[in-house]
Amino acid sequence: MTDTTGSSGISRSSVPTGRPVLVTGGTGTLGRPLVDALLAARVPVRVMSRRLRARDDERPYEWARCDLATGVGLGAAVRGVRAIVHCATHPLKEETLVARVIEAARQTSGPPYPHPVPHLVYISIVGVDEVPFVYYRRKLAAERRIEGGELPWTILRATQFHDLVAGAVRSQRRLPAVLLPRGARFQPVEVREVAARLAALVQDEPAGRVPDMGGPEVRTAADLARAAQRALGLRQRIVGLPVPGRTGRALRAGRNLAPGHAVGKVTFEEYLGTAAASR
Repeated sequence: MTDTTGSSGISRSSVPTGRPVLVTGGTGTLGRPLVDALLAARVPVRVMSRRLRARDDERPYEWARCDLATGVGLGAAVRGVRAIVHCATHPLKEETLVARVIEAARQTSGPPYPHPVPHLVYISIVGVDEVPFVYYRRKLAAERRIEGGELPWTILRATQFHDLVAGAVRSQRRLPAVLLPRGARFQPVEVREVAARLAALVQDEPAGRVPDMGGPEVRTAADLARAAQRALGLRQRIVGLPVPGRTGRALRAGRNLAPGHAVGKVTFEEYLGTAAASR
């Protein structure tokens, strides 16, 4: 790895012209396909990451090295962008990270700077206002912070990604049983489809809270686990653990689902087949 950034922390190769879209967490699970979708649409992109840019990475985007947890490099990362898609996340500091991005964008845009404040697009999760997981509460607090109005904004809530569900099974492959929340159902969605939706939203006008995005099927946790086991060649027992209190009631009631917005096309089995072929 080598640092190809200048004193600003940003490196430029042959990029499409115009003010870029900043993707925070641009090397993550959602950030990578989002960057691909924006580049395919000939949108100028600035990727923000804690990492150095790889020496052999010659794709046509800017690179901004920034540690969002401390804010180091954030001013340079947001300066001059026309929009920000916030994909970076933290299980305990979500609201803090969002507030830091908003403040940096506000300070480096508008008078006396030559550019207006950027459009902020935020990816959230279906059910953050109904399922009392700690992480969901943090995501909801981040939504409320964005809705404060300092930047024009768009918020998209999506259901869980396919790889999160499959990863829960894979991570337990050495245990005698796969442990899952009893009575829970999920509606997994393909991450590339969510990325495509975000790419479209960031090229449009700020829209506030847009319709939720869910996968094509609502399935029980046990059913999804069995499908993942078949794809991974695993054979453990599947054990449903009771989830007490409000969280259990919310999951059993399907508060994490968006059956009225089942706009995703890729099924869980199709995802598993593609993932197996790429290994």
